[in-house]
Parts: sequence; C-alpha cells; structure tokens
Amino acid sequence: MGSEHSNLDDVLAEDMHHWYNKFMRESPSGLITLFELKAILNLRGINENANSYVEQVFFTFDMDGDGYIDFVEYIAAVSLLLKGEINQKLKWYFKLFDQDGNGKIDKDELETIFTAIQDITRNRDIDPEDIVALIFQKVDVKGEGELTLEEFIEGAKEHPDIMEMLKNLMDLTPVLEIIVEGRQKALDN
Repeated sequence: MGSEHSNLDDVLAEDMHHWYNKFMRESPSGLITLFELKAILNLRGINENANSYVEQVFFTFDMDGDGYIDFVEYIAAVSLLLKGEINQKLKWYFKLFDQDGNGKIDKDELETIFTAIQDITRNRDIDPEDIVALIFQKVDVKGEGELTLEEFIEGAKEHPDIMEMLKNLMDLTPVLEIIVEGRQKALDN
C-alpha cells in the first residue's frame, strides 16, 4: 500500500486525493458495509458484546443511516477521532454509549460497551464495573442512575481523571491504523 506511516497524524496530513485513493483501494465500490468493516478489522469469533460494540461504532459512523460508510463519513469519522474538539468527541462517545437511543446512558449501557471494548482490544487493565462506578459516583450528581448528554459532557470536563480514562478506553487509533494499513494485511493474518 505504498509507504508505511509511523502514526496516523502523518496519514491525516496527506491531501484528500491520497486519502480518497486509499479508501477506494480498500473499498472499490466506494462504500464499506458492516460485514466489510469486520473483515478489515479481522474480527472473527468475537463474543456478542464485542460484536454489538462494532455494530454500534459502524452505525455511529454511518451518519446518514444508509447501511454503508461512504468516503465522506469515513473522513469525518477519522477526523473526529483524531483531531476533533473535546465536545465533539464527548458527543460521539455519548451516542455510542446510548445503545437504546433514549437520550440517556445508564450503568448497564456503559458496562456493556466497556466490556466489549476490552474484548476487542484484549486490554483488561481495569474492571468495567469499577470504571462505571467511578463515572457515576463523580458525574451522576443527582443520583438518578442515568446521565444526559449535558451531564456526561460537563462531568467528563470537570474530572480530568474520567476524561483521561475515556480517552484511553475509547482510543480507536488501532482500529483506524488497521483500516489505513489496508484490508489485505488484515486478511493475510
């Protein structure tokens, strides 16, 4: 796939034409389906929670809801995750966590997502229950057991430790690197 990049910042610095060529090499149809995303990421045999997480990520990237990630959605997702403002990232995290789409996130939704992320990344440094308990202890000031978007954003901004934990847990750089490096490499493994 041409020159290898040491990090994604180098990749993002490339011009749009180069990005478009990379995208089209990966997906000549100009669209990535959920099935193709799973193939690109080499996600075979993952458990139900991890599978649900990948689907949730896909559907948050599929901004127009047509069942495909097109080039514009792809670039928007990469830009958001790597260069987005903190408010934009927190809104995206919230949308990802809000699995039932009711405009609030509860402990079960957060724990399910964090467990799924750990199943995919195989990084189990912190117990998801502990993470969720800490977030709700510090952020759910009303004690309702649910967080609105506003509570989530304000709470995360007020607590640097929570913000750092979210950034580490939600770091999709390895996923984006796999996509950038190319499907062929993932399928060859």
